[in-house]
Amino acid sequence: MVTSLPKVFALLGPTASGKTSLALNLAAQFPVEIISLDSALIYRDMNIGTAKPTDAEQQAVPHHLIDIISPLESYSAAQFVSDCVRLAEEIHSRGHLPLLVGGTMMYYHALTQGLSSLPEANPHIRAELEKLKQQHGMDYLYTLLQKIDPITAARLPAGDSQRIERALEIYHITGIPMSTHLANQQNQQPSVDVCTLALLPADRAHLRIQIATRFHTMLAQGFVEEVQALRLQYPDLHSDLPSMRCVGYRQAFDYLNGISDYDTFVERSIVATRQLAKRQLTWLRKLNPQHMLDPFNPAGLFEQTAHLMQQFFS
Repeated sequence: MVTSLPKVFALLGPTASGKTSLALNLAAQFPVEIISLDSALIYRDMNIGTAKPTDAEQQAVPHHLIDIISPLESYSAAQFVSDCVRLAEEIHSRGHLPLLVGGTMMYYHALTQGLSSLPEANPHIRAELEKLKQQHGMDYLYTLLQKIDPITAARLPAGDSQRIERALEIYHITGIPMSTHLANQQNQQPSVDVCTLALLPADRAHLRIQIATRFHTMLAQGFVEEVQALRLQYPDLHSDLPSMRCVGYRQAFDYLNGISDYDTFVERSIVATRQLAKRQLTWLRKLNPQHMLDPFNPAGLFEQTAHLMQQFFS
């Protein structure tokens, strides 16, 4: 017996490309419920620095997978896939339409291409890697990865400790580079029937301006004070937790710890956000989405997106 997959319309794009605004406009015309595809919005009490939809916006349109864990917890791609499929089915059962919105491409890849069969974490190996990092620094671990798995090293920033350590861990567990595991992985069946629209800015300079403008707006809204409050509310919070790897938060940690001055903190945060957008755009182009539009060309953006949704769900 063949079971039809739940239909989901996905609105993807780099950070600061206007996904939230477009999604809210679509919600005024369609009976949608929004499923967040954002690994930063899952954390409670992290609102300003993640550009989380406001309370009013969340009340106007049902949102899911926002504020589901504390900043001390972690959330995997496998959990996202399970939650997303369940939510899509529940949304359809209510006679509504699931609208997936965000830019966490790892989650999207897991949803549409299946989860990899990589080994589970090994606490002993992780402890050894942490010891090496403390003794020799992050650059040493990155150099090790370049030697054993240059393909994976080439796609990771040198400071991405979480993914670099994970790649080294996989190699030590299996003796096989992570890139080989991923290349040999057979694609599984997708978990949903998805129609994907990618927002791809034709003018990168416009996106860079948007990123800088939005970060300065976050500062004016009290982003530094938000991080100070997080540190008080969660005394065990530290900069290596997944939540604090969200762009801006680690840089704010360094500033509040006296490691950098204010201007350096602002500059590094904007640069980190630009680097995130660049990685998101690289992912998006590799995904080969069914539809692509320029978010900074407003002529017909909403009308074309609404037309695509109407066609897909009809």
